[in-house]
Amino acid sequence: MNNLYVYCEIEDGVVADVSLELLTKGRLLATTLGCKLEAVAIGHGLEGVGAQVFPYGVGVLHIFDDARLSPYTSLPHTAILVKLFAEEKPQIVLMGATSIGRDLGPRVSSALGSGLTADCTSLEIGDHEEKKENKVYKNLLYQIRPAFGGNIVATIVNPECRPQMATVREGVMKKEVLDAACKGETKKHDVSKFVSNTDFVVTVIDRHIEKSKINLKSAPIVVAGGYGVGSKDNFGLLFELAALLGGEVGASRAAVDAGFTDHDRQIGQTGVTVRPKLYIACGISGQIQHIAGMQESSIIISVNSDPNAPINAIADYVITGTVEEVLPKMIKYYKKNTK
Repeated sequence: MNNLYVYCEIEDGVVADVSLELLTKGRLLATTLGCKLEAVAIGHGLEGVGAQVFPYGVGVLHIFDDARLSPYTSLPHTAILVKLFAEEKPQIVLMGATSIGRDLGPRVSSALGSGLTADCTSLEIGDHEEKKENKVYKNLLYQIRPAFGGNIVATIVNPECRPQMATVREGVMKKEVLDAACKGETKKHDVSKFVSNTDFVVTVIDRHIEKSKINLKSAPIVVAGGYGVGSKDNFGLLFELAALLGGEVGASRAAVDAGFTDHDRQIGQTGVTVRPKLYIACGISGQIQHIAGMQESSIIISVNSDPNAPINAIADYVITGTVEEVLPKMIKYYKKNTK
């Protein structure tokens, strides 16, 4: 009762990284609240899921294993979660802001009348005071995300309805094992008690999955360009520098919209989230939408002609100058000093 639940996305028996990241954050939140962390796995061939999630501090794993539940379809997964949460009454439910989470989360929250905050960039526990009612709510989930086109960072709370539901994109939270020796309880549920035959009206006949050739999320070094790079030709300097450093090239939304590079390279609230060891921001002003996707980078270097650019406030090192001036010098230096 009133524990914290994480819905785990599973593909071929492997738990998705975004789910493991949410388990890491969920463990911290559950510790603050003094409750258990529980995980839900729905699909087929789930025998190895426990070994993957228990090291993250999961106390209870709920298993729903049926051949008809894989691959994902909306109706049976929704029916299972709605009935499970109605019985267990969790105080918080977290999901990945993936194609599955964006389909499943709203369906479940609507059925439970609980509300949902999508694409959160941070989750914390805190109190909230309603001054008009002179009432203080304790231990609420602070659901933090950019809003109004990224012009503000909103902290959203849900004082009355339960569960408090939020989705988080991959890469926003840090994935970290609590204890490799951790063991939890596994509850295997009878799927027939949670779904009906009408929930299986949709059958997936065939699937085609094409993996992205660009691996920004796991790149140790990212050289990213914004509108200030100036042109598609100038982006060639970023690719040259990234190749020398063994990194990958990213971009802000403004650069992508201007046609400087492909959408697959977009970093930020409407792109991918990265946390490399080194992030070199070239000609990026530092709008909040972009910062949301790279602020957890270990070291940030800003190359910008504007000394007052917002991104300079979060950068570890600032190089004032144009991309055309600075990058050729960096490329020349690395070519000379790299074996």
